[in-house]
Amino acid sequence: MESKTTSLAERGVEIRDARHADLGAVQSIYAHHVDQGLASFEEQAPDVDEMRRRFDDIAVRRLPYIVGCIDGTVAGYGYCAPYRARSAYRFVLEDSVYVDPAYLRRGVGRALLAALIERAAALGYRQLIAVIGDSAHLPSIRVHADAGFLRVGTLRSVGFKFGRWVDTVIMQRALGPGDGRPPVT
Repeated sequence: MESKTTSLAERGVEIRDARHADLGAVQSIYAHHVDQGLASFEEQAPDVDEMRRRFDDIAVRRLPYIVGCIDGTVAGYGYCAPYRARSAYRFVLEDSVYVDPAYLRRGVGRALLAALIERAAALGYRQLIAVIGDSAHLPSIRVHADAGFLRVGTLRSVGFKFGRWVDTVIMQRALGPGDGRPPVT
């Protein structure tokens, strides 16, 4: 049986490490989601310089920051960041995936998420958390569920954007042995 990642690659989604040269496209994709949607609770889209600073912060930690390309065009991006700063959370990451609206429903988000899961597990992380803006954001919830995430909670009305209260959905997926044995330190 073919994996979802393989079939997505065959559909033309190339996953690769992001580079500084991609950050203009990354900023444009993110700005759309900030300005038009509830996936991000930011209300002002950051500029390219700020996106570069954020990218460098992830890169210096040696965490995955990737792009999904179709025909050489950045169609989406994703990265993993520390879930929380306190030391006991050091084996947990949070994923973020954003897709250019012109490439929605073409497997880009699924391919990015699958690659992030694989890379985070290879780095020895044990849990991956998704904090999904808007409990009505069913495409993101479904993509995460299809990738093995379980819905572990909903934080009701924790954001106020576009004149209304917005929930966040918390989903979680074990990586590698998960909590089945202590981490190697």
